[in-house]
Amino acid sequence: MANAESKTQPTMVSVDEFIGAVADARQRADAFKIAEMMERLSGHKAKMWGPSIIGIGSYHYKYDSGREGDMCRIGFSPRKGQTVLYLVDGFEGHAELMTKLGKHKTGKSCLYIKRLSDVDEGVLEELCAESLKWMAEKYPE
Repeated sequence: MANAESKTQPTMVSVDEFIGAVADARQRADAFKIAEMMERLSGHKAKMWGPSIIGIGSYHYKYDSGREGDMCRIGFSPRKGQTVLYLVDGFEGHAELMTKLGKHKTGKSCLYIKRLSDVDEGVLEELCAESLKWMAEKYPE
């Protein structure tokens, strides 16, 4: 199987400029805070991945199908009306933390929040730290 080039690649776009262009002032402030937290937890600087994902760190994956590529270890995107956090390990093993988080929605590996003030930031930080720990075990740096 030929590998299709992933659309989500690191870019040279400035993370600060991207966040600075977020229209909603509260979401913009939240994005700066989330980026700082993820950088601190990971030890890596944030980079833009594709046009709208702020990603921290990277890893190489290879699926059983033969498809492979690179992606950020953890990341988020301030989208219109909500911020999406990408936690690759998902949420199944974090049931207790999820009940303490506050107002949110989830997808397979996506955590949707409207505002940081809607969630317990300490619990959010713990979820991010656990996701990075899982990534370090599955995809050592």
